[in-house]
Amino acid sequence: MTNIDKKIDTMIESNDVVLFMKGTPDFPQCGFSANVVGILNHLGINYQSYNVLEDLELREGIKIYSEWPTIPQIYIKKEFIGGFDILKDMFENGEIEDLLNKKKVKFKIKS
Repeated sequence: MTNIDKKIDTMIESNDVVLFMKGTPDFPQCGFSANVVGILNHLGINYQSYNVLEDLELREGIKIYSEWPTIPQIYIKKEFIGGFDILKDMFENGEIEDLLNKKKVKFKIKS
């Protein structure tokens, strides 16, 4: 296991929901990251985010770690969920709420 893999393990274990994104929740640096933040905020989920633009090793390492070529990436209870397209589909068909309930992650949809 590489140092970046260990670092990512620690990051993913730090919170029930972890988002690797371009930018920050207050200042997303790409539309996909902004849309993921919008969904997570709408669901009222507490999450930890990491800005991959501040760390080139993390930016490349997370793609290898997850075997997923794009960012943003979402993890729930250490399980890789996917990127924006997956989260959007899960949100639209109600699967994300089922998954959050199954994994006992608190959320409250904001109107």
